[in-house]
Amino acid sequence: MRTDRLDLYKQLELERNSKLLVYITSTRQGLETQIANDVLSKFSEHLDKIGDTSKISLFLYTNGGQTLTAWSLVNLIRSFCKDFEVIIPANCFSSGTLICLGANNIVMTKQAMLGPIDPSINGPLNPMIPGISDPTAKVPVSVEFVNAYINMAKNDFGIRDQKFLTEILLNLSEKIHPLTLGQVYKSKSQIQMLAKKLMHWQNLGEERENIIINFLCSESGSHDYSIRRNEAKDYLGLNIEKPSDKLYAIIKSIFDDIRSELELESPYDPAILLNQANNYNYSFRRGLVESIDNGTDVFISEGVLSKQIIAPVPGRPAQINLSDNRIFEGWKHEN
Repeated sequence: MRTDRLDLYKQLELERNSKLLVYITSTRQGLETQIANDVLSKFSEHLDKIGDTSKISLFLYTNGGQTLTAWSLVNLIRSFCKDFEVIIPANCFSSGTLICLGANNIVMTKQAMLGPIDPSINGPLNPMIPGISDPTAKVPVSVEFVNAYINMAKNDFGIRDQKFLTEILLNLSEKIHPLTLGQVYKSKSQIQMLAKKLMHWQNLGEERENIIINFLCSESGSHDYSIRRNEAKDYLGLNIEKPSDKLYAIIKSIFDDIRSELELESPYDPAILLNQANNYNYSFRRGLVESIDNGTDVFISEGVLSKQIIAPVPGRPAQINLSDNRIFEGWKHEN
């Protein structure tokens, strides 16, 4: 809990000569959360308590989320400070990496990882997942996967004739709605524009910025490609800092405590929770925004899991139905 981390937060602020903000989104299997707009108001409250200051350190752990939220968050934090850095204990993927591009420098532990920033489109017009009856279950459409499909036709199969390329695009539009394909193109242009604007504060120069954008948006390959500290610094040329042994110990202790609190390494399985009972009241902590000055905002899911056993009938064995009655889901403030 935060009370156990307060001393570590104070040590980190002293070590970095800054004010600290902590932002964690859950990567617990089955209870994942993402960077989303609802966090902006929480950050505003913490920043109002901190006030204008020379430097802010953002302790960030996330698998990503909404790109425009990442853009807004960087600009919000920067309106309260002159120097902004991101401290990465482990995962910092997708829009988390986008946030890092807007920092003056990035502190990466040996476990820290950045990732590609090519977005995936999730919307009501996305293709349905085959074999799933839930109409809301949709296949995310990766911007770079669409580009890779077209480039494969051109480069690997040598298709250059405009007629055949048109047929390929028409066939693709039968699988993926044309409006979704349009959104794919728009999202790629948008994220490249956001990345370029955010890197302004790293003073890398236009040539280096273009190399970084091309790599993060397409050349790195699949979306789960991980970029470690040496590659981020030596190949991409980002302003990467290796923590001292003392700083590393502080970062690791903070993250270990948060990882335990959010149970990040314990997959969520309702069947196990209901193994010994027919009902289970739950309260899952799935995200944190913390500071010394303004306590904790925690994203919580609360509800009741229920198990119903349907008696067997001739020709059909007993069946078990699990239901999840979600009572509350949202942010709660803790002092």
